[in-house]
Amino acid sequence: MTMVTLSDVTKIVTKGTTPTTLGMAFQENGIPFIRVNNIHDKLLNFKDDVLYIDEQTHKKLSRSVIKPRDVLISIAGSIGRSCVVPDDAPDLNCNQAVCIIRCDFEKILPEYLSYWLGGEIARSQITNSKVTGVIQNLSLTQVKALNIDLPPLAEQRRITSILDQANELRQKRQQAIEKLDHLLQATFIEMFGDPKINPYKFNIEKLSKFYIDSKNGTKCGPFGSALKRHEYVENGIPVWSMDVITLSGEFIDNPSLWVTNEKFRELESYSVEQGDVIISRAGTVGKMGVVHSQYEKSLISTNLIRLRFGNNLLPEYFVGLMTYCKHRLSRLQTGADGAFTHMNTGILDNLEFPSPPIEKQKQFVDFLHMVNNNKQILLKSYKRINDLFVSIQNQAFSGTL
Repeated sequence: MTMVTLSDVTKIVTKGTTPTTLGMAFQENGIPFIRVNNIHDKLLNFKDDVLYIDEQTHKKLSRSVIKPRDVLISIAGSIGRSCVVPDDAPDLNCNQAVCIIRCDFEKILPEYLSYWLGGEIARSQITNSKVTGVIQNLSLTQVKALNIDLPPLAEQRRITSILDQANELRQKRQQAIEKLDHLLQATFIEMFGDPKINPYKFNIEKLSKFYIDSKNGTKCGPFGSALKRHEYVENGIPVWSMDVITLSGEFIDNPSLWVTNEKFRELESYSVEQGDVIISRAGTVGKMGVVHSQYEKSLISTNLIRLRFGNNLLPEYFVGLMTYCKHRLSRLQTGADGAFTHMNTGILDNLEFPSPPIEKQKQFVDFLHMVNNNKQILLKSYKRINDLFVSIQNQAFSGTL
């Protein structure tokens, strides 16, 4: 093997720009505009959750035109995600959080580089290179300076072939999990219909009607002055952040922020009970999930809204409605990225939507629980396969495969 820097084996290392900073707008369709969320598990998704730009904007952003077999790596937000652009990809462009690496094919295979970027050696270098700040990021200079222990092309092909086989198993499990998510959405639409059309003629009600009471039905997280950074501790009472809710409407029972019991008592009006709905009001606005936690006591953080319902609205139905049908609800505006443009308690109070009979809601929740049980089995299987993949990956780049 020969130690090289990434700049030694590449022709181009660049990044994109957000069109709106140049006075250009996103479009309903056109040329896919890649962001970090489109890069995952060595795959580039340029069909779902994608923004679009027109041809004129694409030409103006010529520096960040993406070509087949380019390697993409996220350099802001979720740093270190990478993939190879497939040969059949359409014209693409990207924002400033995505780095485009164009390999010198006589020195390094794009597939090998992408796998290397996901390994421990690269992650260690990337972690040590992060620029501190509100959003951690990597500069292009730091990307170019990454040190790669590079084998001959024949060995790169052998390693890539082995990792491709292991990665294929990983992807099949992931696809099975995604199919369950699609099944949930399809079942929800089948049971309740398009809320804009309301084919089953359910009563149209305001959300505020279903709050447990006027005082506790809805609550915004505490002001920053009420919960300062230095007041967080290593363990204690969990404080839920936006990171524990997903775009698919799931709650992740894995807190990263904690406060003391004393601080909890001080902020008890912001506490969370089992079955509460928590909603993000910053970042990706409108992500939400139903809290079912191992922790008896917890709080919402500044950028969350908490909803607590009475007996006539099941939280799982509401989250399903807002996750699967958000584009079809009046009074709610979504941006080009599919997220809500803004969210507050006033908007939620006055939200009008079809209210199915509680028994029909319960039928959906029963189906949801069955699907989630199967999903947990698949997730455990995925973890085992992923652990195997990581082990093979680490052996490959330490020269022991």
